[in-house]
Amino acid sequence: MATVKKDDVFSTAAFDPSKFSESFRDFAEKGAAQSKEAFAKLKAATEEAGKTVEATVQTAQAGSVEIGLKAIDVLRTNAESSLAHMEALLRVKSVAELFELQTAFIRKQAEVTVEQAKSIQDTTKKVAEKLAKPTKDAAEKAMSSFKA
Repeated sequence: MATVKKDDVFSTAAFDPSKFSESFRDFAEKGAAQSKEAFAKLKAATEEAGKTVEATVQTAQAGSVEIGLKAIDVLRTNAESSLAHMEALLRVKSVAELFELQTAFIRKQAEVTVEQAKSIQDTTKKVAEKLAKPTKDAAEKAMSSFKA
C-alpha cells in the first residue's frame, strides 16, 4: 500500500471538496445579491428616465403651443396693421401725404417687428429652459447616485 506524503501539493488528500463547495456557494450568493442590487438600480434608473422623457414631451408640446399662439398673435397684429394702413392709403389726397403715411407705417412696422421678435425670442428661451430642466435634473440625480 502506498503512503500519501503530507508535503505533496498535488496530493488529492489535501483537497477538501466541502470547503470548496462552501466558498463557491458564498461566491454565488454574493454574485446573486450584487446582480439583484444592480438590477434594482437599473430598473429605478429606467423608470426615472421614462418619467423624464414623458415630462420632456409634455413640456415640448405645451411650449410649441405657446410659441404657435405667439406667432398667430404676431400675424394677426401685422394683418390688422396692414389693413388699417391700406384703408388710410385709400383716403390719401396728395403724393406728399402718401409718402408721409408710408414712411410712418414702415417706421412703425420696423419697431413692431423688433418688439415681436424679442417677444418670440423670450418665449422660445423660456420654453427651451423648461424643456431642458427635467433632463438636467435627471442627469444631476444620476451623477449623484454614481458618486454615492
